[in-house]
Amino acid sequence: MIAPTGVLRASINLGNPVLASGSAADPGGITVDLAREVGRRLDVPVELLCFDAARDSFAALVDGRADLGFLAIEPARAAEVSFTEAYAVIEAVFCVPASSSITSVADVDRPGVRVGVKQGSAYDLFLTRTLSQATLVRGSEGTSVFEEEGLEAGAGIRAPVTAYVEGRDGVRVVDEAFMQIRQALAVPRDRPEADVAWLAELVEELKASGFVAEALARSGQSGAAVVAPPSH
Repeated sequence: MIAPTGVLRASINLGNPVLASGSAADPGGITVDLAREVGRRLDVPVELLCFDAARDSFAALVDGRADLGFLAIEPARAAEVSFTEAYAVIEAVFCVPASSSITSVADVDRPGVRVGVKQGSAYDLFLTRTLSQATLVRGSEGTSVFEEEGLEAGAGIRAPVTAYVEGRDGVRVVDEAFMQIRQALAVPRDRPEADVAWLAELVEELKASGFVAEALARSGQSGAAVVAPPSH
């Protein structure tokens, strides 16, 4: 069963403002809407477990505290949770000092370039396996460690990185995205295959019906695009 206790315990990452907002006492956003819709379809109450980072949301799924999560699809996570297809995609970008010679994604992966990342985020995992020469510096936020330690680049989701840059002189965004973050629903690996298939079908239905697009619009988020159904 997806909710073996009779309550759907959904793990919500408040650290991603595109997908969730508000506080633990009053969360909102597309992931909250999706959790409540899954609970409605299962005819069970929903308990929202809110965290400040994807790594903590993921840990709640792995250690059994949560039944449903909302995470970026990454190989390092797929060994421990089962994913649906993506329901939305978010771009990740770099910010750099305005005077930097870095103008493209390719320019970042060079000796001596230190990149700030949010520890355990999807882009931390992605850059860990794709960068060969640059060095990652992990912190609470990619932009925070970039600023605090005077790094050559900071990584993050496009919307908050753009907002960070707009409020500061001497910093700019490298417009080219270095990653397309594919956001999906996830459940612990021990859930039956039939239940995972049911959840995957529901996600495709909610994408096709406009539920996902409407939820994003209600939350005022333009930083995510609905993923088209997979071709058959």
